Amino acid sequence: MPTTLAEWLVYLEALHPSTIDMGLERIARVRDRMGLVPVFPVITVAGTNGKGSVCAFLGAVFHAAGYRAGVYTSPHLLRYNERVRVDLDQADDAALCRAFAAVEQARGDVSLTYFEFGTLAAMWHFQQCGVDVAILEVGLGGRLDAVNVFEPDCAAVVTVDLDHQEYLGNDREAIGREKAGIFRAGKPAICGDALPPASLLTYAETIGAPLLCIGRDFGFQRQELQWSFWGPHGKHLSLPFPGLRGGYQLNNASVALAILAEMRSRLPVSVGDIKRGLLEVDWPGRFQVLPGRPTTIFDVGHNPHAARALAGSLKTMGYHPQTYAVFSMLRDKDLAEVAAAVNDQIDVWLVAGLDLPRGMSGEEVAAQLAAANTRGKVLVYTDIAEAYSAACDKAAENDRIVVFGSFHTVAEAIAARRIRGH
Repeated sequence: MPTTLAEWLVYLEALHPSTIDMGLERIARVRDRMGLVPVFPVITVAGTNGKGSVCAFLGAVFHAAGYRAGVYTSPHLLRYNERVRVDLDQADDAALCRAFAAVEQARGDVSLTYFEFGTLAAMWHFQQCGVDVAILEVGLGGRLDAVNVFEPDCAAVVTVDLDHQEYLGNDREAIGREKAGIFRAGKPAICGDALPPASLLTYAETIGAPLLCIGRDFGFQRQELQWSFWGPHGKHLSLPFPGLRGGYQLNNASVALAILAEMRSRLPVSVGDIKRGLLEVDWPGRFQVLPGRPTTIFDVGHNPHAARALAGSLKTMGYHPQTYAVFSMLRDKDLAEVAAAVNDQIDVWLVAGLDLPRGMSGEEVAAQLAAANTRGKVLVYTDIAEAYSAACDKAAENDRIVVFGSFHTVAEAIAARRIRGH
């Protein structure tokens, strides 16, 4: 049996023949063997984009209210420990090793994917820690995702757009139905998409899940220096803008507040808790504006929907003479649509390959940008670290650097920034 976290992660990657193997039968068998029946409330959050931010908002507010919240998210930026947090603190290596060992002991001859194994380990850890609430981010889709093996007391779909079509379907109706699979009969369901697919609405009605939709049943109003939230249980006025930047974060924060309102009988929070949580929330890589000059933004957006949100936020930042994009994407993502979304915001593209099975070479990225008729100059580098360093050297004090396209792109740029001593 592995003895270190690094050894466990290598073991998990080789355990199952497929990285993704949709279905709940195998993980349910191991769940039952482990006796993983949460006695605390479970909140499940799905969505093409925004689900991690909603989980971060919930974790921050619950922490401000004095609750011990377990938060399970994916993927991670720099280290696996980011995926499993209790009371905002990452699980340490020893705790994760104990959790993995518990799963390994129980699974017997049942083959689990990397994500399935990690999901069971996270819930086991939450039980050991005696959390007051577990917040679970869906990895892919919803209906057949590993976290859906646990019964939610409240479920939310933040956004519905095109991504992972090979698993979820080729249009918003098919994808919406898959994501709606986390809803449960008689349990509150939240939708943060302003134009929810009919399939999602129909599924909620068919199973008898009371559905609240943004713009219809709850929502927000932005003012110059603050914002307000409204919903079926009342209003919260004079709220501070969230610690997470980007205009779209008010939508995500509203979804989180709608969830909190529905969970109020079991997990009551005050307006003060909400305000503190909004201010103190931390979620790196989501339109993260770094201190100093030139202005530098890290954003893990990796699909067209996220790229449109990124472009919208960039447009609100004011004038910058030049914007340099440090950029790379995985081969199975829609690079042309992503490039089109931000095209008018980028003056120079500094691209490199990602050394991953799904990664492209820098030359392939450049060729796809050329095919997409991007207006900015394209420069190719050996790796993201070199591209990021070049951007830092080229950018003047009033310019802007945007690092985006993949979690891996941002992670490599963070590592390069640390080497530069920033």
